[in-house]
Amino acid sequence: MTALDERDRIRAAMDRILAGTPQHSSGALTVVALAQEAQVPRNALTQRHVDLKNAFYDEIRSRKAVPESELRLGRRLARLSKLRDAEAEELRQLKIDNEALVGALHQAQMENRKLREELAAPGPRLRAIPGHPRPE
Repeated sequence: MTALDERDRIRAAMDRILAGTPQHSSGALTVVALAQEAQVPRNALTQRHVDLKNAFYDEIRSRKAVPESELRLGRRLARLSKLRDAEAEELRQLKIDNEALVGALHQAQMENRKLREELAAPGPRLRAIPGHPRPE
């Protein structure tokens, strides 16, 4: 196949896809679908006939249609944005939980220190329970 024949096939494929009557592809507004429709390798559009690929995308934009690749990127961006927001919320909650745990640890350490001091102090090991009369 000559380069001119390849270009003619690509132009015809562009016309079919843009008209909504694909014969050999899904009709998606992508380079992959264009290559399938023209029955040429994808690198024919990305390396040898870049001008035709650009013309295809320009025509799509001029019709105010959004290429499938841009739609996929938009969906992925929305998904990643939601994920980032969820992770930011999780991080905020983890910081709050961490502060509460540090406070609880500090209180437990203080109580432990007080109990150790009481154990080390000389004197009787028995203590009266408040609210109960002492036996005499």
